[in-house]
Amino acid sequence: MSVSTLVAPISPQLVAAPTAPTNRIRVVAPDFRVSDSSAASVLRAAVQHGPIARDAAARITGASIATVNRQVAALLQCGLLRERADLTEPGAIGRPRVPFEVDHEAFLTVGIHIGAVVTSVVASDLRGRILGGVEIPTPRGPADRAVAAIAYSARKFAARWHRRRPLWVGVALGGRVDPETGVVVQHDRLGWHNVPVGAIVADVLALPASVAAHVEAMAASELLLAQRNPGDTPRGGTSLFVYARETAGVAIALDDRVHTPANGPGSIAHLPTTSDVICECGQRGCLEAAVSDRAVLARAVELGLIDASVGTPAMSELYRVAREGSLGAHELLVDRARILGRAVATLRDVLNPDRVILGGQAFTEYPAAIPHVAEAFARTSALTRKDIRITGFGNRVQEFAGAVTSLSAIYADPIPAMRRTSAIRVGA
Repeated sequence: MSVSTLVAPISPQLVAAPTAPTNRIRVVAPDFRVSDSSAASVLRAAVQHGPIARDAAARITGASIATVNRQVAALLQCGLLRERADLTEPGAIGRPRVPFEVDHEAFLTVGIHIGAVVTSVVASDLRGRILGGVEIPTPRGPADRAVAAIAYSARKFAARWHRRRPLWVGVALGGRVDPETGVVVQHDRLGWHNVPVGAIVADVLALPASVAAHVEAMAASELLLAQRNPGDTPRGGTSLFVYARETAGVAIALDDRVHTPANGPGSIAHLPTTSDVICECGQRGCLEAAVSDRAVLARAVELGLIDASVGTPAMSELYRVAREGSLGAHELLVDRARILGRAVATLRDVLNPDRVILGGQAFTEYPAAIPHVAEAFARTSALTRKDIRITGFGNRVQEFAGAVTSLSAIYADPIPAMRRTSAIRVGA
């Protein structure tokens, strides 16, 4: 995977406000589940185990050889699979003996994660592997112009892979999202209200677009992308995903499907903690006000741990001085870790999931604080400890949230998804 680089975005002032969307069908709700359709099962077998023979695919999917043959033929025809005649066993006779795999070289999808401070744009292949990514400052100003600026930056970035055909664009971001329409109903940190993110991005990139609440997308990454390696994420049961960085959020997966509440994702921003920080809501000790990057950074400046006189301080500076031996910086990050550990324990005891997954730079950026998360969790939880771990996506969890949002419709129902993107491409 290539390393993300910082590039200047297109200025929102130079981007004309987009006109009314001309093709509402371009916005498709993300489908964060392990689909049991025959085509999806065969495609998943190719993604996870390819190159793979048809009889092996039948064993993995539980489908008959005849069903696998039909689905492989359909997926070959629409271009999602390709055959590997060079890997056919000596002496094998007939086309069903030819292994197949997902065509990971012909296509790409575009994933966008819009953060409160930084926006990530990635290109992914059909295996869910990130080909490359860039980061841009999240534009300020009118919401529609900001979204258009991000979309134009994403289109320019995707054009680097001129030999690959873009299939889909997925956007993950915080706040309350209507996945059916791609509208961000409310995002307090950005000040966005009723913004047609999906329609704007779809029109700029001329692709089908899906929009998701970012913590739900991160949970979907664990469900759909971590399965590349057997044993990475146990299947079935319930999973609780807790995220913390500039915002704090939670998502739940139930029996191989990420739960998407009809009224939008729940919030843990105002979960009470022992902190004495006053929240914007006027209460003292709200979780997000205690553990967000901006809150921790403000405290670091107040304590004189980092110098704010030479420009706007960044969390990277606080992490740097902590790694270089600043006891004050270390203790500040450990305090955040303990608050998070207690909050996660409270959520775990209320919901009692089979496993807990922690993601976001508040957990992953400073490894020395992780044992303190675990200790605070163990001291606070009243239940027997089960599976709790840090996400395997590390500091790239935002990138994979965008990637899985761009891939979910293809993974869930691949042949109709390919028909949809092909129809848009020819101007239908």
